Amino acid sequence: MIASLYIPGHTLAAVQSTSDDLAVGTLFIGLFGGLALFLFGMEQMASSLKAVAGERMKSTLARLTDNRIMGVLTGAGVTAIIQSSSVTTVLIVGFISAGLMSFTQSIGVILGADIGTTITAQIIAFKVTKYALALVAAGFAALFFAKKERYRLQGGLVMGLGLVFFGMSVMGEAMEPLRSYGPFLDLMTNMENPLLGILVAAVFTALIQSSSATIGIIIVMAGQGLVSLPAGIALLLGANIGTTITAVLASIGRPREALRSAIAHVLFKVVGVMIWVFIIDQLASLSSSISPTAAGLSGLERAAAETPRQIANAHTIFNVINTLLFLPFATQFARLIERFVPDRPVEEEAVIRAKYLTADLIDTPTLALDRARLEILHMGNRVRDMYAMNLPAMLSGSNSDLDEVEAADDAVDALHGQIIEYLGVISKTTLTNRETDELLRLMEATNDIENIGDIIETNLVQLGRERIGEQILISEATVQVITEYHETVGRALDAALQAVAQQSIEAGQSVIAMKKEINRLSDSAAIHQARRLVAEEPNRLPAYKIEMDILANLKRIYYFTKRLARVVVSAEESRAE
Repeated sequence: MIASLYIPGHTLAAVQSTSDDLAVGTLFIGLFGGLALFLFGMEQMASSLKAVAGERMKSTLARLTDNRIMGVLTGAGVTAIIQSSSVTTVLIVGFISAGLMSFTQSIGVILGADIGTTITAQIIAFKVTKYALALVAAGFAALFFAKKERYRLQGGLVMGLGLVFFGMSVMGEAMEPLRSYGPFLDLMTNMENPLLGILVAAVFTALIQSSSATIGIIIVMAGQGLVSLPAGIALLLGANIGTTITAVLASIGRPREALRSAIAHVLFKVVGVMIWVFIIDQLASLSSSISPTAAGLSGLERAAAETPRQIANAHTIFNVINTLLFLPFATQFARLIERFVPDRPVEEEAVIRAKYLTADLIDTPTLALDRARLEILHMGNRVRDMYAMNLPAMLSGSNSDLDEVEAADDAVDALHGQIIEYLGVISKTTLTNRETDELLRLMEATNDIENIGDIIETNLVQLGRERIGEQILISEATVQVITEYHETVGRALDAALQAVAQQSIEAGQSVIAMKKEINRLSDSAAIHQARRLVAEEPNRLPAYKIEMDILANLKRIYYFTKRLARVVVSAEESRAE
């Protein structure tokens, strides 16, 4: 039998295809060329969707995760729109790190994200490949000729969708000769062995790191009549396991929350497959019962028409029912994973490196800026630790205690450099006016925190050394005055960092409102010091100078803390306009 292998509008070659002979080279060119178009189209769609909806989806995800059901619905909706469960996971990790979401709450969102990914299979199952090049042309026109950024992004989305369908068309045409190739038909028959099908699909998905591509190939083969429904279900179960490799690889070197989210993803998929592997026939019956039938067709043609939608529906059923089974036990799953992946010892976390900055999100500035905000919080927490350890070292500690405070600023300086560099890379991408304003505010916040660290390391540590050098003993009454002032400024710093992490306008306003209390404490401290100045004690004048300088530097720290809070308040007020 002579079969012509077509890419829509083009003849590649005439292929001699019998049960014993096949043009393998031509077939692989078509198959992998189509797969490349498919994956490129998926990437184009995801990039455009993240750029169009990234900020909106991030805020939606942050607001609607107060309970498990809303977490599932939100995770499914966000992932269906941005077509990337990995981006959803990145957002989840960020919210956990910022204290906006507990790990238990995130379980529902992770399960919802698994449902959201099934929308890809549902889209692929529609037989609209004849419109593929029209979508590519329309998307290209908008992408390259539209003046408004929003329309260009929408053009990229349409073009990506067209490339997905065009890639499917190329793969389908490439595989058509296999319909009469005996060895391949025998291989596909063997895929009905669930364990073999799961293993093959899991390995293939792990290698290409795209379950959407694997399921796309399965649906294309089903559309050619090459894969039966039971074999297709076994393969999609394997694809669901193989896709967890991407999450695990993405979590390497990331915060523990990222690893926990990846482990949760693996656990749900593996346990889910273990449940369904024994009832594949029942899943096939269920998906068939809710799928449309092809009246008037029979045999291979009917299977080719019906099986793609049945496989897509089985994929959705698998994830939806698994979610319903696992969701009631979210708390228990969370505790199990937290026990399996405990927090690192403090000394293990002491490496001077950024925890949250990732190059993966640079092309999506809204999400990249969110990661920078988390890293600023990481840097701020280190400054807060410095601030706490400095008080006893400065008032009564030894030189070695002051050395420890001084050394802690090395990590702050290192993080400051990494954050500024990361923001610099983001600034070279295409930014909206709002994103540009946000970037400038984050740079200002980073510098404010670094200035606080420098005041502690340079000024307050030096005052501690002067106390030791001049053998000054600070009175108990003065220690109480300085301690109260120090604690008040510390509360302001805590609130400012909370404002940065959670983008809380209330926390930022509370810092600004503390100005009256700071002024009251300054006046009270000045009166106290005036009284102490006439006290009959040795080294009274040098002590007075050091004590007043300490208070003055604490007030400077509050000044930068207030600037930090105003960055958040002004940002939130501009968003509200």
